[in-house]
This record gives sequence, C-alpha cells and structure tokens, in this order.
Amino acid sequence: MNAQGRLEGRVAVVTGAARGVGERLARKLAARGVRVALLGLEPEELRQVSDRLPTESAYWPVDVTDAAAMERVAREVTERFGRVDIVVANAGVAQGGPFADSDARSWNRVVEVNLLGSATTARAFLPALLDSRGYLLQIASLAAIVPAPLGSAYCASKAGVEAFAHCLRAEVGHRGVAVGVGYLSWTDTDMVRGVDEDAVMRELRQRLPWPSNRTYPLGPAVDRLVAGIERRSAQVYAQWWLRGMQGVRGVLPGLIAAVGAREMRRFAPRLAATSGARAGLVGAGGAADEKTRVDG
Repeated sequence: MNAQGRLEGRVAVVTGAARGVGERLARKLAARGVRVALLGLEPEELRQVSDRLPTESAYWPVDVTDAAAMERVAREVTERFGRVDIVVANAGVAQGGPFADSDARSWNRVVEVNLLGSATTARAFLPALLDSRGYLLQIASLAAIVPAPLGSAYCASKAGVEAFAHCLRAEVGHRGVAVGVGYLSWTDTDMVRGVDEDAVMRELRQRLPWPSNRTYPLGPAVDRLVAGIERRSAQVYAQWWLRGMQGVRGVLPGLIAAVGAREMRRFAPRLAATSGARAGLVGAGGAADEKTRVDG
C-alpha cells in the first residue's frame, strides 16, 4: 500500500467470503476500490457476493484445508489479478459443548479449518505477498484471549492462529510483509446465531460479564477491520473494549476456571440432557462445511 494507506486498486483475498464477516468485509473493501478474490465452500453464495461488488472480483470454491487446491487457487488469483496485496484468513467453523461429550470428528474439524486452514492459506499466498510487500490479516477472536468452557476446540484453534500470526510477523517483517491479528467478540453472524440456537449455550453466554455477553452488530466490527487493513496494523480490535483484555489476560485462566466450575455444576444436568443435540458444527457455515465433506 502507498504511503497514504489508500486501498483503491489493491487486490485482496478473503477466505470464508460466502457469508458473515468475510462477505461484509469483501463488500467494504470493494467500496474502497479494492479488487477482491472470494474464497469459500459455497459456489452459489460466492457468485452472489461477487455479482454485488462494485469492483472487479472473482470467486473460487475451495476448502482452505486442501493444500494442493489452495496452491492452485493462489496461482489462479495471481494470474487473474496480476498481484495480491492483502490476504484475510477469515474462514472458520465452531462447535460447542463439554469436551468429554463432544463429537471427535467435529472437534478436530474446528482445529483443522481454523488453525491448519489458516496456515495453509498463508503458505499458499505468501509468495504473492512477498512480491507485493503486502499484508496478511489473521482473524482470531476474543476466544484467543479468554479460554472459555464449552468452547475448547474454538478457543484452542483461535489461540493457535494468534500465536501463528505473531510468529509469522517476526519471520517476514524484514521482507516487507506485515501480519496482523483481528480480534472479534460475539458478533452478529450465522455462527453466533447457530450457537444461540442451543438454549443452554445461549443462557450461559448471557451470564458472561458485561460487555462480553453482548452480541455486536457486524457492520461497525468490519469497519474496524477495514481500518486496520488500511493501516497494516499488528492488532485490530473489532470492538473497542477488546484492547483492554490484553492487559489482564494473564489472570483470566485462573479466574475462568473458578467461575466456570461453579457454572458447570449449575448447568451440568441440562448439558447432559441435551448433549445429543449438540453434535456437529454450528450455523450455516458449519452446515456447508459438513455438506461439502459428505458430498466429497
């Protein structure tokens, strides 16, 4: 990006672009004159997003955990647009409930998509980013900072991508590539709505301390991400208060363990009674991931 930080004319790759944060981010970037490559699992939804963008765009149905496919897509994107300046590793899925009762296949898939898929995305597009001295934004979460019960797979994967991005920033900074981490709290997406379909999970979330118990609108959160991309920021906070969590994260595991044990005792009977309904990935994005793997 030029010294003024303007985005117009740049090329961005957004994974998980069929819905939610990825879709809104593609729209916001395109409104700033960015040409956009949309990656995701749902061809029709990606096509619809692409058709609505005001700038040049194209879409690639691809699983971010498929290394060979991602390398092919990276070549095709670079050939189509001539360069890649921005990569947003946003694709993610979630699964909730006690680890002891969790479906191992779904639990592992969360880590595979969120952590390994992010690394695969970075590996595939890093050559293009090195050529452009570009910027990679890794979407993490409040879950990277706060190890919440009933979200072990999601928290583990988001803590992992946070650490991965920090490592990568140190490795490639001297070559002109900037790497940032984007933090979001509960934001109004299909994933969060999918979590809230489970009455026990919804009630537990509502019992979190303010302001972490709120669901935040998508638009302002994505506006903050776009501003961070323009500044090539090392940390981007989609909600204002998340920055303050960094200063207290050292004491959070012990505090959450104590409070979480109390809450788990309270909700254990209800969790046990509904454990069968909690199998699989949550939300429309999770359903798309599971359908793609079944259809193969």
